[in-house]
Amino acid sequence: MSDAVVPHPPEANAQGARPAAGSWLRRALDSDVLYSFRRSKLAIVATAITILFFVLAIFAPLLSVQNPFDPAQLQLINSRISPLWTADGQSPYLLGTDEQGRDVLSAILYGLRLSLAVGVLGMLFSGILGVVLGLVAGYVGGKVDSLIMRVADVQLTFPAVLIALLVNGVAKSVLGNRLNESSMLLVLVLSIGLSFWVQYARTVRGSVLVEKNKDYVAAAQLIGLPAPVIMLRHVLPNAMGPVLIIATINLALAILTEATLSFLGLGMPDR
Repeated sequence: MSDAVVPHPPEANAQGARPAAGSWLRRALDSDVLYSFRRSKLAIVATAITILFFVLAIFAPLLSVQNPFDPAQLQLINSRISPLWTADGQSPYLLGTDEQGRDVLSAILYGLRLSLAVGVLGMLFSGILGVVLGLVAGYVGGKVDSLIMRVADVQLTFPAVLIALLVNGVAKSVLGNRLNESSMLLVLVLSIGLSFWVQYARTVRGSVLVEKNKDYVAAAQLIGLPAPVIMLRHVLPNAMGPVLIIATINLALAILTEATLSFLGLGMPDR
């Protein structure tokens, strides 16, 4: 009896907390997604190029010769300069200048910055809106599901660019001359986000319809967890797989939509 080992709860808890803190990181490093990513050279190269684009966009003011949106920095005497590698090229204009004296490389970097900002914000807005509506439609069901899906079906009959043009036109007609750079950015994000939420909603709804009939959801309901907790903490993580793929595709579509709106004269106002 005297040789019996007496456990020490405080030390056990302290030791148990350390593996728990690093368990999430270990699971992430050992996940199938990261394993497949490491084995795909194409995915690694594409990720590196994407990161490069974001780095160039973030540090555009440091890498650019001038701010192409600032008229005070433009000089007509520097217009139509050829790229640097040609006989008529001049430093520091690597890609030359346009007819207004704007450095082409600086315009590309600042345009990249704007396009990525609108694309990322539009993708996040459409993703959050679509995931929430799809989660509610799939879990609640009934009339709520029918209403959300009928709205989604109606929107699918129109091209995304047309929805963006409609939202953009309504915002401009309501706000009029009060639209500045910040408010126009919000209008673009809103118009793009309302154009692409349907894909998220229908995908998440289909996943939720499968997940809500599983035993872990029934157990959560049995112990009395509220529906929002079950949806967000238990059902949503198991329905997020396809959402990441849709978000990757919609980021490119959002950038293309922003470029289309700018081509039609509905993009960011000239500074």
